[in-house]
Amino acid sequence: MVTRRSRGFTLIELLVVMAILGLLLSLAAPKYFHSVDASKETVLAENLRITRAAIDHFYSDRGRYPESLAELVARRYLRALPVDPLTEQPTTWTLVAPPQGTAGNVADLRSRSPKLARNGRPYAQW
Repeated sequence: MVTRRSRGFTLIELLVVMAILGLLLSLAAPKYFHSVDASKETVLAENLRITRAAIDHFYSDRGRYPESLAELVARRYLRALPVDPLTEQPTTWTLVAPPQGTAGNVADLRSRSPKLARNGRPYAQW
């Protein structure tokens, strides 16, 4: 009786394992990307809330709006420029000017991302 020694996996075994891994990845990947998008939305909302509160405090303390976001950092209303999690840059905010006749340049800020949120609303309207 001749015995064969196993020296590795057969092609069929490798294909079965690859198919199982592909199936598992196709189930897990959408949930992963959904949670990444949800976390970016949460960070964006929090960064907007904190920065808008700092702008409001600046206005109530000084009677004018800041000239830039860097002024909020320089005067210690913020520790650092907020990062837009969608563009991953602190310099890509759309700055909204105050009403006519009010001093300063920054009354509000919005994300410059052209993408839509999970609820269908553009990030630029948050």
